[in-house]
Amino acid sequence: MAEIREIITEEDPLLHQDAAEVHRFNSSLHTLLDDMKATMYQANGVGLAAPQVGISKRVIVVDDGENGFIEMVNPVITHREGAAEATEYCLSVPDRGGRVIRATKIKVEAQDRFGNPFSVRASGLLARIFQHEIDHLDGKLFTDVMIAEVRD
Repeated sequence: MAEIREIITEEDPLLHQDAAEVHRFNSSLHTLLDDMKATMYQANGVGLAAPQVGISKRVIVVDDGENGFIEMVNPVITHREGAAEATEYCLSVPDRGGRVIRATKIKVEAQDRFGNPFSVRASGLLARIFQHEIDHLDGKLFTDVMIAEVRD
């Protein structure tokens, strides 16, 4: 059964480091993915990266409410197009938001929980969520790339 994990906040140095590539596609990874899914939904989030739950691995989970639940291991953005500004929030940066410019269309190549490669083309909100979560894997928060802060 999946466990709810603690979401660490921006003060934690782990959130500012590059996450390690995943090489073992085993039950430990599957447990992490299941726990991340449960944690994201419990926190009412639309995305979650493994570093946010204290695990330095290149793993994200996403659900934009339109395209269903997506899990990605070792995701890499291979194409970006367009630009749009919008307000973003983050489970690791409570009570703050920021205006961020992101590509409007992207292509992401990744692996599933078993190591099988796949790719996703995304636009709009889904593209923004992927970019936000993949930034976490590179040790970046939206606060590092925002052009203006938004306070609730």
